[in-house]
Amino acid sequence: MTIGQDLLDGPPPTLLPADNRASDALASGSTPEEVAAQFPESSLAWAVLAEQAWNDKRVIESYAFSRVGYHRGLDALRKNGWKGFGPVPWNHEPNQGFLRCLNGLARGAAAINESAEATRC
Repeated sequence: MTIGQDLLDGPPPTLLPADNRASDALASGSTPEEVAAQFPESSLAWAVLAEQAWNDKRVIESYAFSRVGYHRGLDALRKNGWKGFGPVPWNHEPNQGFLRCLNGLARGAAAINESAEATRC
């Protein structure tokens, strides 16, 4: 047996490619709205919008932004070989936009009493 071997023999982790265009634009001072409009496929941009809306107590907007970013992230995961199951590790930074949206979707669903969605997330 090899140390670190997956004993459950599941699929390998899915590691999304870097989202440099969106992260660079955010780091250089572009607003999340500008970045989402310029790079709508970026889960990171939607995650930032969702988190800002949540912090401003705009629950429905946060939920909606999270849902868009979640679906954009699912598209990216599938494009990179994910089959709907298997690990999507947080420690791989490019996965974090999707995972932040997934968290926002769960949080928003719970806040609007959409319990089935919150449980799925």
